Amino acid sequence: QVHLVESGGGLVQPGGSLRLTCATSGFTLDYVAIGWFRQAPGKEREGVSCFSGRDGRSYYADSVKGRFTISTDNVKNTVYLIMHSLKPEDTAVYYCAAASGYSGSYDPLPSAYEYDYWGQGTQVTVSS
Repeated sequence: QVHLVESGGGLVQPGGSLRLTCATSGFTLDYVAIGWFRQAPGKEREGVSCFSGRDGRSYYADSVKGRFTISTDNVKNTVYLIMHSLKPEDTAVYYCAAASGYSGSYDPLPSAYEYDYWGQGTQVTVSS
């Protein structure tokens, strides 16, 4: 059975850092795409980044490029989203998601419709 559980959100000051964790089970990272999305109040869900298990590469939205980084622990089947230089506009609920059969392009990032499984989300608030 597939599960994704996010953790690591919280309140951080502008310019600060956070590390989000997506703990997965029911599959191995080698064969899936893991995406990070966020949704702020009143806004649509936005793709932030994606990790391709097929080629081991990570991809990022322009809004976070250079500030956010994905790392993985294949032993723990865990994906991390490391966020630096956080801005108030990064405030949102962050979700991780898994796409088991995705074989399309990663530029632009795969849409939310491509993902089969979702976590429950973790709140990130950037405020002074």
